[in-house]
Amino acid sequence: MLSTQEALQAVLSAARPIRESESLNTLEANGRVLAEDIVSPLDVPPMSNSAVDGYAVRHADLHGAETVLPVSQRVPAGHQPEPLEPGTAARVFTGAPIPAGADTSIMQEQCEARGDEVVIRHQPQIGEWITRQGADIQAGSVILPAGTRLSPQALGLAASVGCARVPVTRRLRVAVFFTGDELVMPGEPLRPGSIYNSSRFTLRGLLENLGCALTDFGIVPDRLDTTRATLRQAAREHDLIITVGGVSVGEEDHIKPAVQAEGRLNLWQIALKPGKPLAFGEVDNGTTRPAYFMGLPGNPVSSLVTFLLFVRPFILRLQGVERVTPRRFAMRADFTQKKADRRNEFLRARLNEDGGLSLFANQSSAVLTSTVWGDGLIDNPPNHAIQAGENVQFIPFAELLY
Repeated sequence: MLSTQEALQAVLSAARPIRESESLNTLEANGRVLAEDIVSPLDVPPMSNSAVDGYAVRHADLHGAETVLPVSQRVPAGHQPEPLEPGTAARVFTGAPIPAGADTSIMQEQCEARGDEVVIRHQPQIGEWITRQGADIQAGSVILPAGTRLSPQALGLAASVGCARVPVTRRLRVAVFFTGDELVMPGEPLRPGSIYNSSRFTLRGLLENLGCALTDFGIVPDRLDTTRATLRQAAREHDLIITVGGVSVGEEDHIKPAVQAEGRLNLWQIALKPGKPLAFGEVDNGTTRPAYFMGLPGNPVSSLVTFLLFVRPFILRLQGVERVTPRRFAMRADFTQKKADRRNEFLRARLNEDGGLSLFANQSSAVLTSTVWGDGLIDNPPNHAIQAGENVQFIPFAELLY
């Protein structure tokens, strides 16, 4: 069996990023991936402006602890001022352009208005409370490189330089289906021996978070011919096929022989807990670009963990994102786990009020409650028993779910 890192490297090295792109209204591009650099056509701010409500002055006109100057103009934000007359002050407001000739802004709390004059009771540093033109962004600079996933703040940054539309990679087309004669959908009678298909809901939500165009083929019967037919249909118009269940070696597990008949398997089984039976390969579709295939285990926690560790970074790489591995944080374990496992364990844990991590009591791959209770996963190396007080590697779900 491959290690977690070996398997991830094998998956990522096989990814060929999508090259097709489209232009989107910036207001509609949240979560999409930039296909080209965004270069600023202007300085931000485009002019020097006041950072406070107050008075713009020439520093040379200030004398000692108290200076009285006539107010020659009033400059609200969004209005163009006249050049500042020597020996005068301009009433300015936050964000208002600084008049030509002024080099300092003084907050109104340090001044006293007297009719048409202002008394300044502060000796500022030259340039105080002025945000200079281009202080944030300079014209010609790359503000968002290709491969950036557009977050709400990134959309705001693009808008700040006047981008009404942005070039983004087209949506990844993903097909999903679920195998298992025991699966039924919520709302249907729960027959003896049946279980509700929780993974369908989890997987769809994860793919929606990643901005994929999703086709759900539903629950496929545990038959080799049906599984092969569904793979062929899904491969025709999709970049990636994801299945849940049927990846073990039982007589009713048909994913492996079906994929081998319709394409090829490049990876099978990882030294991982939960989630050992992860499959990765390709399904032929009559083109030079077969559909990628990833088969996830049927247990709900196993399918979630393997998606987060392998499918998510693979999808991001296909979308053109470079940094696809989540950040890990060294945190204190406030528990002891005496039994070490030979596989790389990913334990569901929660941040506690003492700044450490608490462990969910039942780490079974069937206990989906642990993923809602927890705040993330502890990446525990093979053959390592955890002692209370030691630092462990923690991956928050916030790094994994989007």
